[in-house]
Amino acid sequence: MDFAHSQRAQELIERVRAFIAERIAPIEHDLLREMQAQPQPWSIPPVVEELKDAARSEGLWNLFLPGEHGAGLSNVEYAPLAEEMGRSHLASEIFNCSAPDTGNMEVLLHFGSEAQQRRWLDPLLEGRIRSAFCMTEPDVASSDATNMEATAVLDGDEVVLNGRKWWSTGVGHPDCEVLIFMGVTDPAAHRYSQHSMVLVPMDTPGVRVERLLPAMGYLDAPSGHGEVSFTDVRLPADAIIGGPGRAFEIAQSRLGPGRVHHCMRLIGLAEAALELACERAATRTAFGKPLANLGGNRERIADARIAIQQARLLVLHAAWLLDTEGLLGALSAVSQIKVAVPNVAQQVIDAAMQLHGGSGMSDDYPLAAAWTIARALRIADGPDEVHRGVVARIELGPYLQRAKDAAEVAG
Repeated sequence: MDFAHSQRAQELIERVRAFIAERIAPIEHDLLREMQAQPQPWSIPPVVEELKDAARSEGLWNLFLPGEHGAGLSNVEYAPLAEEMGRSHLASEIFNCSAPDTGNMEVLLHFGSEAQQRRWLDPLLEGRIRSAFCMTEPDVASSDATNMEATAVLDGDEVVLNGRKWWSTGVGHPDCEVLIFMGVTDPAAHRYSQHSMVLVPMDTPGVRVERLLPAMGYLDAPSGHGEVSFTDVRLPADAIIGGPGRAFEIAQSRLGPGRVHHCMRLIGLAEAALELACERAATRTAFGKPLANLGGNRERIADARIAIQQARLLVLHAAWLLDTEGLLGALSAVSQIKVAVPNVAQQVIDAAMQLHGGSGMSDDYPLAAAWTIARALRIADGPDEVHRGVVARIELGPYLQRAKDAAEVAG
């Protein structure tokens, strides 16, 4: 395997890096503080839309998508771009590469009908609207999606939705116009063929955002995570994506690349935290010495660099497997990065916070928010325990099968 950047990827890395450094970074910190201080933080400052227009005009748009709709990059080629975007809270949105829109666009591109693509994919690609994904539920253990209680029941030429979802990222965004809802359609079918995904316009009668949820005290405006109720929501049956019973198939295709994107953004977040840690360690003194020379801080910085490098290579390997062998061939690798990378990022950010003392817990620096993002991603898209279970199942599979075969022969 070769992780050297292609000429196309290297050109885009340099252009994305320059755009962030020159256009986003100088205003981001003050802009985010200003947004959070507003009585109504669920709004988009005009400068963000101006930056989006500039990014689109420079061809730095929909970089995550393959083919004619995006930059035509492989997962390995896109990964370092996601890392660059992960250093900034705003960059992913400005380049139209932010979750959950990226996953939702991929779903519509690969499984949506022509009508669904015209109505929803086209404006998402243009950045005119935003979307949310409604899967997790408050009253069941959603780490096992077969526990789902929400329903998407066919009634003639309509589908009727009922249930309550939460941690539906994006519902707070003022431009959010469509939700992808996952619910049980046929409880008698095979456990992985019971569920359907349905496109739900936000203004459909029966859809209600009950509240916006803070994560560790952060509201994550202007995108936000919400609790949404669906009460006798009626839609045409052609709002179902790909047909009834295909939700698990669609979800798996969505989550593989999405987890690579999440993890590479976290690598960028960890890199930014390590830079802040080194700057602090070199310039702040205590007890007559630079912080770098106190309390084992050199070892912590060295360990952080080693951990980030290991995590980056692990993610690139998973991206390469997705490109060459598809999701089934990359299944263990994708679960490995989903465990390893958020833990590495959280540890690196925590060390940076420690070096910053009290200011590391304030919003004077982006570290507390970064720590919250890393911590949340140890749960989002499947908790650590579920992904460790996947890795162990694949690792143990051949051995357990051989033991079973031997027992049958002996018996």
